[in-house]
Amino acid sequence: MKNIKILLSIVLLLGLSVSCKKELDIQNPNQPTVGSANSESGIIALAQGGVYVNGFRSINFGGFSGTFFGDGWGYHEIMADVLAAEAANQRINEIGCPNYVITDNGTKIINPNSPTEQTQMLREVNINANASDNPIVYEWAYMYGLNTACNNILGLVDGVTFTGDANAKKGVLKAWAYWWKGYAYARIGSIYYAGIINDAVSGTNNKYVTKEDIIKESNKNLDAAAAALNGLAAGGEYSKVLGALIPDFFQVGKGGVLTPDMWKRNINTMKARNILVNTRSKDMTPAQWSAILDLTNNGIKAGDLVFTGRSNATADFISATGNTPASQSVGATNVGVSYRISERFIQEFKTGDKRLENNFNNGPAAPWIGNSDRGNVFNTRWGMVGNGKGLPGVIFYGSRDVGAYELYLASTYEENEITKAEALINSGKIEDGLKVIDAIRTLQGAGLAPVAGTSLSLAAAKEELRRERRVVLPFRGLSFYDARRWGVIDDISKGGGRTNAVVLDKFNILNTKATINYNYLDYWDVPDNELAYNVPGAGSAAVKNPK
Repeated sequence: MKNIKILLSIVLLLGLSVSCKKELDIQNPNQPTVGSANSESGIIALAQGGVYVNGFRSINFGGFSGTFFGDGWGYHEIMADVLAAEAANQRINEIGCPNYVITDNGTKIINPNSPTEQTQMLREVNINANASDNPIVYEWAYMYGLNTACNNILGLVDGVTFTGDANAKKGVLKAWAYWWKGYAYARIGSIYYAGIINDAVSGTNNKYVTKEDIIKESNKNLDAAAAALNGLAAGGEYSKVLGALIPDFFQVGKGGVLTPDMWKRNINTMKARNILVNTRSKDMTPAQWSAILDLTNNGIKAGDLVFTGRSNATADFISATGNTPASQSVGATNVGVSYRISERFIQEFKTGDKRLENNFNNGPAAPWIGNSDRGNVFNTRWGMVGNGKGLPGVIFYGSRDVGAYELYLASTYEENEITKAEALINSGKIEDGLKVIDAIRTLQGAGLAPVAGTSLSLAAAKEELRRERRVVLPFRGLSFYDARRWGVIDDISKGGGRTNAVVLDKFNILNTKATINYNYLDYWDVPDNELAYNVPGAGSAAVKNPK
């Protein structure tokens, strides 16, 4: 079985300023360097390691080392109130602690941490000296690591001598690099208030641009990936190179060697995501909904392969028992390894949904009640069952068995379809959108009665969509985007928050009509770990969110 080629020495931190080398050095002198990638085998190894290692698992701050999924995605799922945490390391309890909760009897429970508002906390800890204690730095570091690794691929590929069909091999490598650059910019522009567009093979620049410009750069690179795929055919040299880039233990289930057409459809779904998650729902225009429909109608199909990852026995990419929000949430009763299952996430399942029955237990242990000086909404009755309970035809959300959990790295068929459903509902085609929701539920084995044909109002259809999207796409680093665009994270005084929420308080009293005021920052400031070494140049966009 082929392992990922660990190429940690491609660059320094690949996007943080070169001057921060001493603090953030991920070089490994025992591994090949970029200089050894001037051959066909060398550049393929570089392209694989640059993505899967430098992009997703190579960051180490102050002795803390994880993965992009456990670190970056974990924060997203916590802030979206899908997961919760009591542990204080890397501020995981504070980042998902609402400003306050009002219980059924009117008791107001303020965030017990200091400061009580998430925005203030994030700004107090966003200083270069904090290193691993700064939640804001992780996604920035991982994704600029991924971006610069891809810059190195593009900078080398035309100078490499290939055997056989050189154009096909170069085309695959260019599509690979542009695809992952587009992915990296999508993640950066979807969480940071500003960013840097950097095509250099080493170093960076000090021209910061708006998050909107970063998303445009994402789409530009995704389009470049699609252009590189034009004229390429499945099989032959194309499949040989892509099959070498994707580790063979990923090439099972929905993972594998995508055809050029499959890959283009993955690109379309990603571009639809870029529109959807970076626009407040109330501000979406008919033109944007139309663009999303065009993209999703040409997006991932049910039988298409997508980009996935898995664990193996030697944890070359992720470990089976950690490194992802899903695996870190599995617990025998109601206690996950690192994360707890939020009562509000469970609240999204409709009565009789077999996905709830298959994946979660209410007990048998007593409800988990955390330390009340660390959080106000993390108590829970629920635990996630690894591999599910075996209900036929029903999906499972997580596992701690080697190779069992399929980690979706980017876009998927389910995401494409639920996005399409939302666009249909908001374009006056409510019934068509509800039919898509019914189809997704059938695909996942939900066992629910159809909602199409039940004469739902627009408001009711939107609520059906909201709940279903939460149930379909948890643990994938997407949930916070939805909470943001729906306005849930906003201060109650500005129309945000959640009412009629299920909250288990510290006295083990179950509240079903609670009010939660999250009051979270919608887009993060640029990390001070970057700014300390890379001061914004003339003409740069604002690097701090004015909120």
